Amino acid sequence: MEPIKIIPCLDMKDGRVVKGVHFVDIHDAGDPVENARFYQDEGADELAMLDIAATVENRKTRLEWVRKVSSAINIPLTVGGGINSLEDMEQVLGAGAHRVSINSAAVKNPELIATGVKNFSSAKIVVAIDARRNSHIASGFESVVSGGTKATGEDAVEWAKRCQNLGAGMILPTSMDGDGTLEGYDIEFLKAISAVVSIPVVASGGAGKLEHFYDAVVKGGAKILLAASVFHFRTFRIGDVKNYLQERGLPVY
Repeated sequence: MEPIKIIPCLDMKDGRVVKGVHFVDIHDAGDPVENARFYQDEGADELAMLDIAATVENRKTRLEWVRKVSSAINIPLTVGGGINSLEDMEQVLGAGAHRVSINSAAVKNPELIATGVKNFSSAKIVVAIDARRNSHIASGFESVVSGGTKATGEDAVEWAKRCQNLGAGMILPTSMDGDGTLEGYDIEFLKAISAVVSIPVVASGGAGKLEHFYDAVVKGGAKILLAASVFHFRTFRIGDVKNYLQERGLPVY
């Protein structure tokens, strides 16, 4: 089994790290550069930075944020939010990101995934899939876009399969039902996606206890564990999570 990676996530708004619940009720969580340096020193394997307001505000990712954070760390940085074209990908990668994460733009234009892979390699392309429960959808999970404000009517699990077929190197599913609740990752959603793709799946949204991280791997099939609130507000240190996973028999970096 490949070692499990731990990735803190910097959700960005107005130049600050923020954290909400169910994609709303936003609270300040500090300076992005200070957070990035802290997490690198804490042993984070990678870092994610998501411009959560870019799509809703109909603008691009703030490249200055990418430059500042990427220049402060030497661990890989995945950047998402407002990336709508090949040019956007090129600019974000040029600003220091290791990978780009696309969501709404990929739903609108799936070929953007294939084009990104062709130009930058699958290792550079992450597709983020936000979803909420919907009993009228075959898998029970409906894809949502624009920061969770717009339902697509599409099956999120089928969309994950298509993303892999288009060449995406990683899937980052987030359940709106679990986001920020600290009640655990949405294992049902995570498992549904990891069962239909062979590329790495990132657990995201809802971690609140150490066992939640373990469950995401063992029950949900995640290869990478992303969290925000528990790290921003120092509920756990990254070392706590890694030690817990190791004690339970899971390999970590």
